[in-house]
Amino acid sequence: MIKRYLLIVVTGIFISTNAFASVTEDVKKTVDEVIRIVADNNLKKHGQQRRQALKRVISNMFDYSEMAKQTLGKHWNQLTQAERNQFTSLFASLLENSYASKIESYNNEKIVYLRETLDGNYAEIKSKVITLKRDEYTVDYRLLNENGKWMVYDVVIEGVSLVSNFRTQFNKVISTKGYNELVKKLQIKSSDINSAS
Repeated sequence: MIKRYLLIVVTGIFISTNAFASVTEDVKKTVDEVIRIVADNNLKKHGQQRRQALKRVISNMFDYSEMAKQTLGKHWNQLTQAERNQFTSLFASLLENSYASKIESYNNEKIVYLRETLDGNYAEIKSKVITLKRDEYTVDYRLLNENGKWMVYDVVIEGVSLVSNFRTQFNKVISTKGYNELVKKLQIKSSDINSAS
């Protein structure tokens, strides 16, 4: 009986250790690839090619559908499937471009992965970025396991949730001017971004 209990405990530790390595390693691998692209001197000369490479890597890490759903909150349930698809696409474009433009300013900052918390199909990875001037800021990734793949559904920078921030902005537009006005604003933003890149 004691041997069986000990085996269960050891197995549990092994599984949770593997899960920690797996989720953190997935995020680390993606972040490392993003940094590699940004630091690539050849790609620096080809801005559009670099931006496309960044978008490709970022889209493999972010669950745009879940993020879009959470940013709209209660309004999501009122949309048709076609509207959800359209909104998700517009939101993905906005997020990819804003994340890529911030990442492109990377300047050899050090990224330290601090801790991982698992709760069923949810995980959170806490990290910090240390600048060359030794300033530090926190970046936490919230992930959801979908069919065995961990995907980011929120990023919290210095305690500010990306999803909550967008939800506040989007809810204000929807409450004062309606959902169609939000779509119009996102379409304009998306076309502005596309014409600038």
